[in-house]
Amino acid sequence: MRHFRYVSVLLLLISVTACSSDEKAPYVERPVNTLYNRAVNALEAGAYLDAARFFEEVERQHPYSVWATKAQLMAAYSNYEASKYDDAVIGLDRFIQLHPGNRDTPYAYYLKALSYYEQITDVSRDQLGTEKTLKSLREVIRRYPRSKYARDARLKIDLTRDHLAGKEMSIGRFYLRKKEYIAAINRFKRVVDNYQTTTHVPEALHRVAEAYAAIGMTEEAKKAAAVLGHNYPGSEWYIDSYSLMTGKDVREKKEKKGFLTRAWNAVF
Repeated sequence: MRHFRYVSVLLLLISVTACSSDEKAPYVERPVNTLYNRAVNALEAGAYLDAARFFEEVERQHPYSVWATKAQLMAAYSNYEASKYDDAVIGLDRFIQLHPGNRDTPYAYYLKALSYYEQITDVSRDQLGTEKTLKSLREVIRRYPRSKYARDARLKIDLTRDHLAGKEMSIGRFYLRKKEYIAAINRFKRVVDNYQTTTHVPEALHRVAEAYAAIGMTEEAKKAAAVLGHNYPGSEWYIDSYSLMTGKDVREKKEKKGFLTRAWNAVF
């Protein structure tokens, strides 16, 4: 089926470009509804690249039709579905520039943010794409704060920030393993200061305490551990920090209500 659709698209492209290779051949213009319906059918069949080509052909052959504007956006959406995110962003930027007041422009901004979001890499790699994602998601919220796109953008911002915090944690752990404690502390503090709502903060506080303890700065280590104990009393990292500061393993007793809090207060 995909092969058949590919051949169909190829034949279409041959027919519309024939005039460039043979000046005597007439230009064959397809009706706009024929092209658009072909694009929609390809999209529904999951032939996303074919769909993108057909939507682009709608605009090329019928640039002043009411379908041309919609086809621009649908071509970008088809590229997004085909995981051609760079092509999708290029098309969406063009749509936004040409149609800033269009009713579908909020969706164009949102789809652009999603195109960046889908490219977020693992925490071991450069996070420039993650920064672009964050910027684009915030743009959706700034421009359309009451839209359904803004609501989803806020959720994805939390996930994106968690990802950035994870990158900082990965670098901090690397420094910690290399015994470059000051560099590690700076990374972990960045998580605590800049990504306070993420899931990485409890570990970051524990790692700060661990690094300070390793260089003999006991009071600083205790302060970090105390902040961890106050804000995340049920955390596994809290138990690790308590053990680090006291030399006592209290994991077997942690289920006793209030045990860690009383023990911690007794020490600090």
